[in-house]
Amino acid sequence: MSSLSSHVLDLVSGRPAAGMEIVLWSGDACLFRGRTNDDGRCPDLAGAGELSPGAYRLEFAVAAYFRARGVALSDPPFLDVVPIAFGIAAPGPDGKGGHYHVPLLVSPYGFSTYRGS
Repeated sequence: MSSLSSHVLDLVSGRPAAGMEIVLWSGDACLFRGRTNDDGRCPDLAGAGELSPGAYRLEFAVAAYFRARGVALSDPPFLDVVPIAFGIAAPGPDGKGGHYHVPLLVSPYGFSTYRGS
């Protein structure tokens, strides 16, 4: 079993993306829906519980976040909801699962992610 965390940084303001909606999916099942805190983190994401090996998707409501901050976006926006599909591997030989950290660096026109620590 593995744990999951995320951190969102707003590249327009150079600050944490406070108040962005995040949704965690496993296939068609919604496992978690919440918002980032003032630090751009979503500590409630841990409430999704320990995750089994498999495919998951985090969705970040980017356009709604930027619109709420007065950023002018096209209609439709270039980025609306950013999906990050990722996999959680089976535990290693020691039987322990790993921690998966999925950060998002985002602007209205681009984003980057990686497996953090």
